[in-house]
Amino acid sequence: MSEVADESVHLTVTSPPYPMVSIWDDFFAEASAKSYDEMHKYLDETWSEVERVLVPGGIACINIGDATRTSNGIFHLYPNHSRIIENFEKLGFVTLPYLLWKKPTNRPHYKGKGAFLGSGFLPPNAYVTLDMEYILIFRKGAPRSFPPKDPRRYDSKFSKKERDEWFSQVWTIPGARQDLDGLERRVAAFPEEIPRRLIRMFSILGDTVLDPFLGSGTTLKVAMDLDRKFVGYERLLQLKEIIKNKIGVNDRQVEFLEARYHIKEVVG
Repeated sequence: MSEVADESVHLTVTSPPYPMVSIWDDFFAEASAKSYDEMHKYLDETWSEVERVLVPGGIACINIGDATRTSNGIFHLYPNHSRIIENFEKLGFVTLPYLLWKKPTNRPHYKGKGAFLGSGFLPPNAYVTLDMEYILIFRKGAPRSFPPKDPRRYDSKFSKKERDEWFSQVWTIPGARQDLDGLERRVAAFPEEIPRRLIRMFSILGDTVLDPFLGSGTTLKVAMDLDRKFVGYERLLQLKEIIKNKIGVNDRQVEFLEARYHIKEVVG
């Protein structure tokens, strides 16, 4: 993210590819990252840049799910959330209490099908369903400081009702339906309500928000709706038109800079 100056971003909100989830194998294969460790080392390059560009006291919110996979006949959990916490700690971030995003599901829960894995009704070889994702929250150093009675901060306040709901650890929010002409399995079902809450919670009017894994542009759209500036990256150039349509680019001040491996969105 060489285009982004040091300590110029106030908040990162992103949902990266999930290591050991099969729909992202091609993404990691492009970087020759085949093992669990290699996949996280590849993501670490982005987290290092997040540390560089965040202001002191800036916040990073990372939506990640754990993965399950059978290898050599053995079913295994890959705890992506704990690995990302470890890696952010190594970068010097302060780990804050995280959120659990529970996605309502209509999948069947019987006869060992759907959400249940393993031997159905017979103990002891069934497996617990993964029906939660994590929204990990990290801060760069000490809390961010503001001038007394900063008007932008006071104009950004949330209500008691919003505070009570948003700062509870479990969020029950349906995932967004994606209809992207074959790309839906490469773009996470990231509903607008998730970045809307996080941007309201951890930034103020006029702040700059970063999403290094832009996808279909959900975080970009929400940041602009909330009067924040934005910068983001996306490697899949075929998503450019989808992003434009989502944000109504003709009505907004957006600059697209195409490079070999990414699109960069800069909003003034």
